[in-house]
Amino acid sequence: MNYSKIKETYRFIFESYDKPSLQKHIEKIIEMDQFLPYSSTFFCITNTQDLTFEYISKNYNASLGLDSSELKEKGMRYFWSRIHPDDVESWLRALNELMEFTLGEIPREKRQDASYTWNFRFKNAQGTYVNMVQNTTPLIFDSDNKPIIGLAHYTVLHPDIKLDITASAKLLNANQEYETVYFNSFSQKLLHDGVTNRERDIIRLLILDKSSKEISEKLNISSHTVDTHRRNILKKLEISSTGELVGILKLNPHWL
Repeated sequence: MNYSKIKETYRFIFESYDKPSLQKHIEKIIEMDQFLPYSSTFFCITNTQDLTFEYISKNYNASLGLDSSELKEKGMRYFWSRIHPDDVESWLRALNELMEFTLGEIPREKRQDASYTWNFRFKNAQGTYVNMVQNTTPLIFDSDNKPIIGLAHYTVLHPDIKLDITASAKLLNANQEYETVYFNSFSQKLLHDGVTNRERDIIRLLILDKSSKEISEKLNISSHTVDTHRRNILKKLEISSTGELVGILKLNPHWL
């Protein structure tokens, strides 16, 4: 996929018409950077509308050996050009599904309490593709409550670590703790081609601890149909119980 196509897809995902100004608390986040220790994690203030980085923390250079002024000047297009070509399609799909989930499943008033995580491989200054895990918290929304300005934390991991591309969404609960409300993997190691899309949907909801009744309401099918799918899933994957399946995938989410 060429990078003009990435730009087109990315703009479609984050499309809006407002141009909000940055708020004061973003300035405070930037001020903190001078006190943070050097590490393999850096952060940026991202602008999904202008495709720019409003700010890049000092650890960008420490983590990757790259010049932050070049990233600031060239923006997201330059950032995209350093993502491993084999990861681009899955990464864009992950972003799109996260946005669809947000707009369809997270109420407007709760979107400010959401946090999103995904990963990809990224080329550092030595030309090595390291693993990058990105966690983004929206800070500013447009009039449709679509996130525009975000605080993105990037953790750089060793290239020899094998990571499947996954995406997740977490939401603050009443106890001010993050709960996973969405998870998806884009390599689907365990869920082979014999598992249907409907069965995949049911498995993902089971991992969120949904009952058959809740799944039936969510997918607009009967509880009997859900139970039939559950039996078929266990038979195809040669697993003895739903609890065993859920337990395996909770411990190894990259298998999903």
